[in-house]
Amino acid sequence: MITTSTLRDGILFVSLAGDLVGPPDTAALVQVANDYLEAGVISCAVDLSEIRYVNSMGIGVLVSLLAKFRTRGGEMVLINPADHPRKLLALTKLNNIFAVVPTEAAARQQLLTAASS
Repeated sequence: MITTSTLRDGILFVSLAGDLVGPPDTAALVQVANDYLEAGVISCAVDLSEIRYVNSMGIGVLVSLLAKFRTRGGEMVLINPADHPRKLLALTKLNNIFAVVPTEAAARQQLLTAASS
């Protein structure tokens, strides 16, 4: 899995590509999130448009990250999940827990609105 991260407008944007299935990739993703959380960043958008496959461990990491950001008073959204992740989110009913948005611009707007509430 390939992970890239950038900070824009106080929001951590993480783009993932490949398969979200477990260590070492999931550990790297958690470490990136932890580093930004320690720096005071509490809003995160994870782009899943290039994820081909996700398993239960990958879903578990996403749930863990959501909990970390919400515990700090922030929020996390998922951007444009590809077919397999989208189906798995629906099957597990996690699409009712995660905010899913179609674009990075929509993620930015939703997270900035949530931060100002």
